[in-house]
Amino acid sequence: MDAEGLSERDARVLAFEKLRWQHPGAKDAAIRAEFGLSSTRYYQLLHVLIDSPAALATDPMLVRRLQRLRDERRRARSGPLDGAGEPGHDGPDDA
Repeated sequence: MDAEGLSERDARVLAFEKLRWQHPGAKDAAIRAEFGLSSTRYYQLLHVLIDSPAALATDPMLVRRLQRLRDERRRARSGPLDGAGEPGHDGPDDA
């Protein structure tokens, strides 16, 4: 653990997330090479990490950006909202 309470791997994950990727699939290959993890497992770990106070204290701008992107993806996957803000309804005739 470092002074902020992050493990070495967690600090490496945050540093890795600052990198930009030009080609689809390049990041997945880099995840496998750098961490020895599948992309799915990496993102599971990342999502737990960005909810930790230690990660927020270490790099608040990065962590908030990653949280915002995650939340936007979740909203997009949940589908349209009805008039009451509830997911899963397309409109008033959806009853």
